[in-house]
Order: sequence, then C-alpha cells, then structure tokens
Amino acid sequence: MATPDLGKYGVFGHYSQWQKFSPQQLKDIEALGYGAIWAGGSPPAELDWVDPILGATETLQLATGIVNIWTADAAPVAESFHRIEKAYPGRFLLGIGVGHPEAHQEYKKPYDALVEYLDKLDEYGVPKNRRVVAALGPQVLKLSARRSAGAHPYLTTPEHTAAARKLVGPGVFIAPEHKVVLTTDADKARAVGRKFLDIYLNLQNYLNNWKRLGFTDSDVAKPGSDALVDAVVAYGTVDSIAARLKEHLDAGADHVPVQVLTGPDKLVDGLAELAGPLGLR
Repeated sequence: MATPDLGKYGVFGHYSQWQKFSPQQLKDIEALGYGAIWAGGSPPAELDWVDPILGATETLQLATGIVNIWTADAAPVAESFHRIEKAYPGRFLLGIGVGHPEAHQEYKKPYDALVEYLDKLDEYGVPKNRRVVAALGPQVLKLSARRSAGAHPYLTTPEHTAAARKLVGPGVFIAPEHKVVLTTDADKARAVGRKFLDIYLNLQNYLNNWKRLGFTDSDVAKPGSDALVDAVVAYGTVDSIAARLKEHLDAGADHVPVQVLTGPDKLVDGLAELAGPLGLR
C-alpha cells in the first residue's frame, strides 16, 4: 500500500481558520513549499469548505485533523470524500479520531467505536491509504497501522514519534503535529504555549500520553511545567525551531504538520520565515 506523500512539512490550523484565507494566501503557502494544510477541529461531515481551498491551489493537499467520529456520521463523510476525490484526485486525506471523553457525553468504548467507524468507511469505499487515524497510545497506533495509511499524533514529541515508528514498523505513515512560537524570548513563548495548552491539560488522553513519555503529575498539572511546554512548543531562532521540527523526521516521521501560534494575519509571514531553514526553498 502506497503511503500518502504530503512532502516533509505541512501547516496545521483550525478548519474555520482556513475558510477565511484568501485564494492568494493559500497560493502563497503552496508557493513556499508546504505540502499540505491540516484542518483541525471537528468539522461537519459535509466538508464543503474543502473544495474552495483545493480549487484555489494546484498541488497543495488538505488533510482533516480530525473529523470526529461522534459528531460526523461515516456515510456523509464518505460521500464528501468521494466528491472531493473526484474533483481533486489524490489531494485530500481523511483524518478521523475519537475526540475526548470530556467533550462528548456519548463517548463510550472509543476503541470499539473507532473500529466500527473504520468498518463503515470500508463499506462506503473510502480507501485505506487515503485515511489516517488520530493516535497517541499503543493500541490505537497499532489500529491506525492495520486499518489506515497511518497515524496523526497531536501534541507529542520526537520521542513519541520514535516510539510510534518502532511500534508500527516501516511503511506506515506518521504525521505528528508540532507547535511553534516565532520568538527567542523563552518567557513569551511559554506564555503563548501555556495559553494554548490550557484546555489540553484537562483532557485525560493527553495527560496519559505525556506521562507515558516520562512527564510527572506536576509537569502536567496546570499551567504545565516549563519542561512540558518546551517539549511540545518549539521556539528560539528560526534555525533552532527548524532543527526541533526535523527531530520528528529523524525519529521516523514522514511528514510534520507545523502549527504556528500566531494570528491568521501573520501566519504566511511566519511560514515564510521558516521555509528556508526547513529546506523548503
């Protein structure tokens, strides 16, 4: 099974953000050499906002990170996939996941629900190699390798990427997201990082994953230790940020979606700063 080819780096942002970007901004991201846009959040199953983004660009791919199995039924999601694939062949990657127990009252037996959802995607003809699964722990990482092109871990470290690669073996797509603050001021970077991490410090699946990586209860207690923030948010010079992102590739990642923690109006400029050190241009 051929794994997705999204280039070495992509750009992560909330799906609502990408709807507000102009065609020129999208073209600029494509021209900088980023291979894909990753759309976070839990978008509705229709995914009708994807088509204008792909229509405004020529080679840029789009991946969902992620469609939530509790809020988007498999049937309309599959219909959306086939519509987009017909119009823009090979440029859409369907990322799915189970979300968080704290966010969904109907959240029960998430692993079984995920398996059932993948079964439905099979039934509706969504190809295995055009979908990925949000995965942190060993059980879901193994499932992502068996039932999809691979895994899209979120809020992890290069150490997690290395462990995931060892677990799933070669030939499985791994695309870990990593956050970036474009400043050399550690206090400022940590403040921005902590503001963003605040909600995730309430979510048990992230807490458990960080503890598996060796972080302590005090590290993951609000507002998050310096060690935790520094592990999941890259900052410093653009060269040092690029070196940190490259650690994921060295650890076995195929592609790294980069989430620049800045206002949307400054995102393209920030991506341009990083493009050279990342080897994109």
